[in-house]
Amino acid sequence: MSLKLKISGVIAVLAITAILFASCRTAAKNTGAGPESQNSAASVLVPGPNDSRIAYMTALYLQNYHYLQEPLDETISARFFDQYIQMLDPRRENFLQSDMDEFAEYRTNLGNYMLGGHGRADLTPAYAIYDRYKQRLVEHTAYDDDLLKQDQFNFDTDERVMIDRRQAPWPKDLAEAQNLWRQELDLDFLQERISREISSTNASEILPLPKNADAEIADKLSHHYDWVMRMTTNWDSDNILQIYLDALAHAYDPHSDYLNNENAQSFSINMGLSLTGIGAQLKEDEGYCTVDSLVAGGPAKLSGQIHAGDRIIAVAQSNQAPVNVVDMDLPKVVEMIRGPKGMQVRLTVTSSDEPTVRRLVVLTRDEIKLEDEHAKAQLIETADGHGGTNRIGIIDLPSFYASMDSGDSADPSSASYTTVDVKKLIRKLKEENVAGIIVDLRNNPGGSLEEAVSFTGLFIKGGPVVLARDPDGQVSVYSDNDPSQLYSGPLVVLIDRLSASASEIATAALQDYGRAVVVGDISTFGKGTVQDLQSLRPVVYPATPTATNDPGIVKITIRKFYRVTGASTQFKGVIPDIVLPDVLNYSTEIGETNLDNPLPWDTISSVAFDKLDMVDPYLTQLRTNSDARVATNQDFLQVQQDINEFQTLQADKTTTLNEKQALEERQKIAEHNYARDAARALWPVPNEKRYEITLEEIETNGPMVLEPLTFTNVDAQLISTNDNGTVMAMNTNQDMIVGTKINSGANPSKATVINPAGTDPMLEETERILEDYISLSGHHSLIAQ
Repeated sequence: MSLKLKISGVIAVLAITAILFASCRTAAKNTGAGPESQNSAASVLVPGPNDSRIAYMTALYLQNYHYLQEPLDETISARFFDQYIQMLDPRRENFLQSDMDEFAEYRTNLGNYMLGGHGRADLTPAYAIYDRYKQRLVEHTAYDDDLLKQDQFNFDTDERVMIDRRQAPWPKDLAEAQNLWRQELDLDFLQERISREISSTNASEILPLPKNADAEIADKLSHHYDWVMRMTTNWDSDNILQIYLDALAHAYDPHSDYLNNENAQSFSINMGLSLTGIGAQLKEDEGYCTVDSLVAGGPAKLSGQIHAGDRIIAVAQSNQAPVNVVDMDLPKVVEMIRGPKGMQVRLTVTSSDEPTVRRLVVLTRDEIKLEDEHAKAQLIETADGHGGTNRIGIIDLPSFYASMDSGDSADPSSASYTTVDVKKLIRKLKEENVAGIIVDLRNNPGGSLEEAVSFTGLFIKGGPVVLARDPDGQVSVYSDNDPSQLYSGPLVVLIDRLSASASEIATAALQDYGRAVVVGDISTFGKGTVQDLQSLRPVVYPATPTATNDPGIVKITIRKFYRVTGASTQFKGVIPDIVLPDVLNYSTEIGETNLDNPLPWDTISSVAFDKLDMVDPYLTQLRTNSDARVATNQDFLQVQQDINEFQTLQADKTTTLNEKQALEERQKIAEHNYARDAARALWPVPNEKRYEITLEEIETNGPMVLEPLTFTNVDAQLISTNDNGTVMAMNTNQDMIVGTKINSGANPSKATVINPAGTDPMLEETERILEDYISLSGHHSLIAQ
């Protein structure tokens, strides 16, 4: 991951709530609904026939089975209320203080509404609060539309707008709310103007605005606000129930959830890395279900009739009538397109370049493997300084996946399991005589507990891996019972702040056993809890013949994880043996400590395990060597600059509404990036060969022949070059390219270059740490195993 991408990603974490929810303005009737008016004629939307039973059983499950063993009392009710309000209005810009005062009696009494009936919850609060939310959003959108019509935008003041309002007080009245709405609209308008003023080929060049620019911006924003308003107005009882019960689950802890049928399907897909559908990545674009990309080998790609950018406007199952899906929630459209393998789905599609021309595409659903999320490996070969070469392997593991299908419909040949795949990669790396292996668990959110345990067993000769404590204090030990050890050579595990759950279990065990050097951010995420899935179908019966909605499942935290040493991975995470500089180390938004209602860290008794002595003897020297490299490494010097900029940005939760200042800030950033990339262009290209190893290649018949990774040839605008042929260029997407010059053709200002992968200083330093570890431990070549 490049430095610019990483810092941009972290900055996005800070702003994502503001960006996503600031535009969630919706249209609705001015119902005036208060706490007692939910069932009035003014409130059109009412719960589905099964909803009150679903809500009751969800509350009952959470109260009785959650690790906290806490009743849905006033304390949990208050958290429940706050979570629901936050999910609806995270920026605290639509609800007024008077609304909060009016709903105050709900705040500590939601437990009575949920469990006070005879097997059915009273959902009055959910709908009353949502009705008021719609009312305020209508007022918000109408106010914005009025300002856009007035066209009185002035961006020469020193006014600043607060971006992060999550802890801000509620607007005391409508006038104060309107001032917030005006500031937000000004910011949206200013950002649109700046995007037109910044040159698409040179980010430091400012262009004059066309005469009609403001009119176009006003029309674009008005259209967008109205679309978002329609989308939220179109919410049905399923949408409200999903958010309301998810808020209830999060009142107990951040990892308990209510999953309706659509979200339950997505959860299963993410765990198993496969689905049955057409093989298209879809996104929502102004009310249209739009094709973002196609999965190689999927029905959509093989048909040749669907392309990225196409809009799906109607969906039909087999020979049934088509259903218009314009302005329909994307998850509902996706659910209609997915279905049983071998069944047909008919799509009515329009092209982005010919929106008025409709065409019918008939596809047969098939099993789609999400190959990008499977484990993969690289072989890195460098000169050893003595005429020979060093070889190390890297296993990239995005998650701990495991197929969740069962029963007669399951296809064993399509099952995916982390340990099975990693075994294949390790065996291949051993065949290639690697002297050490890095397991990259960065951005790994976890997954299957069983897979984490069996994965750890690949590197140890059996023994306990993780402990799990029940609410009653009973402790279960999850062990690897296989005495064999697939790989016993030098091992390094690379983690970051986004490594969570199952990845923390494996990392902690390998660290506690002394089996691996752990390298990375100051800690992992800190998600050390176990969730259980409780289906609501057995306890929720159709209330009427028309009640066909699937009740979904409740994901409940039922245990806490502990390391074999007895310390919990919850809250604190895993602290690495060697910490490397990274922007994520300074984020106040990432990690369990920054979530609402996390369970605390604690300890229990340790268990007996055979600790190895493979890391401690070398750790002091490994840290000394790494610190020396990092102190002078040009990449990490730039990382430190990024850290300084990020800390400044994180501390200031406001942004300017002055156009001149905003443009100067953009120019400053562009010039800084240009200077950085110009300096990088003079750095030598790494003297190494990298080979990619995929499961697909391993599973093909015949011997596998490794080929060096080849980088894309890019025809780009030449910026600079040095004597050894290293060049810096910029492509049409303004991506800075550092690589080796191939030719310049007829145009001396252009060059075709080999575009290497983006710099990843953390991984590169981890490679150096592994090489040191290999040298210090005497494993100059792979030990026969």
